[in-house]
Amino acid sequence: MGIYLVSVGAQEWFGEAEGGRGDVAAGLNEELERRGLPPYTSVPEEAAFAPGSGTAFEEKLVPPMDGFTALCRAHLSRAEQELLLGWTVLIPVSLDEEIELPVESAYDLTTTVAGAPQILALAERLAEAVELPYDEMPATSDNLELTIWFLDGEAKRTAAVRPGRWSDDLDAAFYVALYLRAAQHSMRRGCPIVYS
Repeated sequence: MGIYLVSVGAQEWFGEAEGGRGDVAAGLNEELERRGLPPYTSVPEEAAFAPGSGTAFEEKLVPPMDGFTALCRAHLSRAEQELLLGWTVLIPVSLDEEIELPVESAYDLTTTVAGAPQILALAERLAEAVELPYDEMPATSDNLELTIWFLDGEAKRTAAVRPGRWSDDLDAAFYVALYLRAAQHSMRRGCPIVYS
């Protein structure tokens, strides 16, 4: 059990059956049309799992977020904090402001959709602030790769030989890496990322 951040394929995104997100997809496209934007219909099918392939995204939100929220307060405006921490669906579409839909999400009574380009820009600023070691941590996030890297000791071993601001609070660094990789994955694969 717990909270996961996962990628979603076309079948689930457009699905009407239990577990499907057809109401979100339809509501989002109505909102995009109202804003003069094209509909979001080019969602790829969920790829077969292949370790290290970068075709799926799955991470578990395990560490406490206190250090991460403090980091956000120190480096982001109030509006930017709300954007970064407030979405329930991330899509690879640039949005001037998030879209709130009257559809129940996994952890809220509504669904808040944010654009991956905007989330990526915020995550990159935080990554720069903590000097996140991009070249050391996993580049993909299928099968809990980041979660394992941070929680099973590899991050601590890396911090011992490559200390920096990122290693002062590994829990905060985990969330910086999580949001960064989620936005990158959404844009690279063209798929939604959701809390599950």
